Amino acid sequence: MVDDLRKGLEGVLVAESELSSINGDEGRLIYRGYAIEDLARGANYEEVLYLLWHGHLPAEDELEAFTDSLNEERAVSEDVLATMERLADAGEQPMAALRTAVSMFSASEPEADADPADLEATLRKGRRITAKIPTALAAFERYRLGEEPVDPHADLGLAANFLYMLTGEEPDDIAAETFDQALILHADHGLNASTFTSMVIGSTMADIYSAVTGGIGALSGPLHGGANQDVMEFLFEIDESDLDHREWIEQAIEDGRRIPGFGHRVYNVKDPRARILQERSKELAENGEDRWYEYTTTIESYLTEEKGLPEKGIAPNVDFYSGSVYYQLGIPIDMYTPIFAMSRAGGWIAHVLEYQDDNRLIRPRARYTGPEDQEFVPLEER
Repeated sequence: MVDDLRKGLEGVLVAESELSSINGDEGRLIYRGYAIEDLARGANYEEVLYLLWHGHLPAEDELEAFTDSLNEERAVSEDVLATMERLADAGEQPMAALRTAVSMFSASEPEADADPADLEATLRKGRRITAKIPTALAAFERYRLGEEPVDPHADLGLAANFLYMLTGEEPDDIAAETFDQALILHADHGLNASTFTSMVIGSTMADIYSAVTGGIGALSGPLHGGANQDVMEFLFEIDESDLDHREWIEQAIEDGRRIPGFGHRVYNVKDPRARILQERSKELAENGEDRWYEYTTTIESYLTEEKGLPEKGIAPNVDFYSGSVYYQLGIPIDMYTPIFAMSRAGGWIAHVLEYQDDNRLIRPRARYTGPEDQEFVPLEER
């Protein structure tokens, strides 16, 4: 029995996976062997879901059938909508509302009695969860604005449909393509905290609703999700300052402030997803407001060229550019982490299915450091 203590399971191998691989020294991310750059620029989110769930990219007829199956599952029950309205009225946080919604989805699950070992049934349940999350999230935001939810649009893909349900207007091609790319970039990323949480739950052969709900709970913690919201709030401070944004950054560093969106637990160089979203941010800036792109690129240039952070293994991560990209798309900043969950749910489901195919209950142990040989004292004598 191994007695080495690895806090946070740092560097501990607990599973084998064919889903995604990260090379933190080279800044390389692949899904089932495909470079993330090729998938983000050449596929849509539905194709990537199919790849993660089925092991290969779909042919045209496979993609059409798969997309249709997702579209058919988009509607959520009246009970879910009523709960989203009550939570919005109560001022609930979006991640908590999403956690509740996914848990409620199971009440209308047509295969609720399926054998836990029936992985095809689990996949169908996962498809329903993935299709319904955008509808519930968009409805929650509409209720917060005092407006009625917008029904899903049958002719739009998952990314464009979410933006449509959020605003009531069909997004233009640039917005739809940008958001679709963002979903692809966040779909999977190795054995991170939320994915591992989903796998631990799945290892008990609990249903996929429990696993995805657990993943949402793990992602809601500020040490995992939420960094792109921090980036945007940081940019707001710069925008509202009387200082030039370069001067503001210099002052922030002198004050010992941490720059959000820089550094990653795995990457020692620039996150490949950040490079892709930087391109999209530039394209959005060329068709709208450019100051957010100017801020982020100036900050990156300053911290890279003058402060040499990448030489210390601290470089921009995906959150550094996703925050401003989402803001340019008109998405409220407290919806950024729920959108992360909306995308990553596909990866959670894929990992649960993969692990359950050769399942072993995940049961680590802890080293006991408490007292021993305590003498028990009856209650009346304490």
